[in-house]
Amino acid sequence: MKLKRYISSTAIQNRVAQIGSKINKDFKNKNLVVICVLNGAFMFCSDLIKHISLELEIDFIKLSSYKNSKKSSGKISILQELNCDISRKDILIVEDIVDTGLTIKFLRNLLKKKNPDSIKVATLLHKTDVSNIDFKIDYTGFEIENKFVVGYGLDYAQKYRNLKGIYLMS
Repeated sequence: MKLKRYISSTAIQNRVAQIGSKINKDFKNKNLVVICVLNGAFMFCSDLIKHISLELEIDFIKLSSYKNSKKSSGKISILQELNCDISRKDILIVEDIVDTGLTIKFLRNLLKKKNPDSIKVATLLHKTDVSNIDFKIDYTGFEIENKFVVGYGLDYAQKYRNLKGIYLMS
């Protein structure tokens, strides 16, 4: 496997700060619950909440559709449920990447059943040319091509999550 730098650590950190600033404005006077989608979004979420100066709750959900492959299986598995009650709260889903959109659609539908006041989505990466979603991604770090990427929380077979930047894998 070869890795080629695609997005630098500096570019990521600058963009995360910008997104955090926008979230501070958009969620002012709201009852914010940040939901981090594990495992991939943990680094993005950790850095993002450092830029959110509002009072917030954080919870984690673990979903999977990849199973050690470069291609989604098309079936979403819930590996870890939420622990908090999100009814009447304002939800910010923090996702690592919106690829086909299958996972984020599944999660939004799952959370809607729990009666939140609102649901917004922040993703570090969005493959706009292949995503098939019927709603807006509220906060996007970077729009990228349909290439397989790793680093900054994103993995291939549980490896490469620790890289500071985003890398193309070939």
